[in-house]
Amino acid sequence: MAFHPFARAWLAMTGFRLEGRRPQVERYVLIAAPHTSNWDFPHTLAMGAVADLPIHWLGKHTLFRPPFGWLLRRLGGIPVDRRAPHDLVPRLAELLRSWKGELALVVPPEGTRKKAETWKSGFYHIAVAAGVPIVPGYLDYQRKAGGFGDPFTPSGDLRRDMDALRAFYADKAGRYPEHVTTPRLKEESQP
Repeated sequence: MAFHPFARAWLAMTGFRLEGRRPQVERYVLIAAPHTSNWDFPHTLAMGAVADLPIHWLGKHTLFRPPFGWLLRRLGGIPVDRRAPHDLVPRLAELLRSWKGELALVVPPEGTRKKAETWKSGFYHIAVAAGVPIVPGYLDYQRKAGGFGDPFTPSGDLRRDMDALRAFYADKAGRYPEHVTTPRLKEESQP
């Protein structure tokens, strides 16, 4: 991968390190959390390159305008118009189902760099619709490390799955800890 030497240099320059092994599954939804800073983006891209992961990530459609839209697409970006999200889950599920080879679809469930009330549930619904596992990925600014948790297949018991994610992310610190959103979905409070 041509980006690999630059990614290693970036991580060395910023003092970050990649922990653990890359996920041993072919296609999956990769959670990117906590997401509290614009710096999360280059760290995530660098970690993906060093781990040799073919990642695709979601970004505001306005980022993909000239002059750099072509570069962001080349780096795996998928433009998302948040004003019209109605077909996003089925569209991304179809991308995962039909993809030939390995693919990590990176989704930051916080949906913003500021503290929110809940996570957005798209990552979960995409994985269920596509029939692929979820891999919790993280950047921990306190330890200057990033990596991956174990893949898991959504069980259909939303509360149980989210309890596991809450436990996983409990000790992960974003660049701005006061902006970290607790892993909780609106649907968890519904009967």
